[in-house]
Amino acid sequence: MTKAELRKLYTEKRASMSEAEYLHLNHLLCEYFFALIDLSFVRVLHSFVPIEKFREPNTWLIIDRIRREFPHIRLSLPRVQPQTGQLENIFFEGMHQLQANAWGILEPKQGVPTEPEKIDMVLVPLLAFDAHGNRVGYGKGFYDRFLPQCKPSCQRIGLTLFPEPVSIDDTNAFDQPLDKIVTPAGATVF
Repeated sequence: MTKAELRKLYTEKRASMSEAEYLHLNHLLCEYFFALIDLSFVRVLHSFVPIEKFREPNTWLIIDRIRREFPHIRLSLPRVQPQTGQLENIFFEGMHQLQANAWGILEPKQGVPTEPEKIDMVLVPLLAFDAHGNRVGYGKGFYDRFLPQCKPSCQRIGLTLFPEPVSIDDTNAFDQPLDKIVTPAGATVF
């Protein structure tokens, strides 16, 4: 299937989930993340903020636990630069720092910028993935432009509520593959 077809299919699958199923899958995803992802080398972790109306994986579960149990890890959240379409990263200080952007997504309104080359791990949103670590996102290319700015050792971790890989017919050289995908069924390493 093409990315557009997969995007439509998986957006519909997420929208059709019951609230109980969504909460359960997010709980499992969080548990597998902490059981299977090595955070010992991480000093700076970038996480996307979930778009709740699209039922994205609830990264707040991960963010809150990192803040409690891994205080040495600095968290960085993205902010979209509307003029350039680039992600700017801001160190996360607390909920007081966030406001909804034009798409209704919470992002830092102010704060200390995070240099991409300082980031050790990036949590990447996705709808579907293939057996090679390629992902289907929303098609805006934010992470495909951002990930090459990070250092080569930066771990690229995709988070999805769907454990099965798919076949993506239209991958291209612009696509940035991931190192691992964490799902409610475990993790896949590429």
